[in-house]
Amino acid sequence: MGASAGGLKALSQVLRALPDNFPSSIVVVQHLAPRHKSWIADLLGRSSCLKVKQAEHGEILLPGTVYTAPPDEHLLVGPGKLQLAHTQLVRFSRPSIDLLFESVAGMYGSRSIGVLLSGSGMDGAEGIRTIKEAGGTTIAQNPQTAEFKPMPEAAIATGCVDWILGLDEIGRKLTELCCG
Repeated sequence: MGASAGGLKALSQVLRALPDNFPSSIVVVQHLAPRHKSWIADLLGRSSCLKVKQAEHGEILLPGTVYTAPPDEHLLVGPGKLQLAHTQLVRFSRPSIDLLFESVAGMYGSRSIGVLLSGSGMDGAEGIRTIKEAGGTTIAQNPQTAEFKPMPEAAIATGCVDWILGLDEIGRKLTELCCG
């Protein structure tokens, strides 16, 4: 999942709808201030029955766990593990939603799901395209329900979004896709 401005509220609402037996890992990039400690895992954990934690390099992906990118680090997935990288900014961002989605698509192909929520800018749109081209499933928040519309609009403009859903529908769709 990727989000930027308005993302904390959007992420909280989506995670709140997921059941405690959710069978997949969820990896989240929320754009953050690079020089401040992040409280996003704690804040999201208050609205979810899933375990929510800040990602650590080399950590094994576990089902029913939400991993958030630390400030100023790209978050990627490898074979069953998380990877952190302090490489160059991508579209003025570190962490980058595009890099996360591209790593998910490369590792999990048709089993990957990309969700893009509220935010400014275009980060995540190319990653959505990459997931779709790998045979994965893509979801964008309905821009009419987004606090900040540009990121979901950019994803939709790629023509690579399978579902355009309101926040109240995304959690149900993820449950259907992963548990059904």
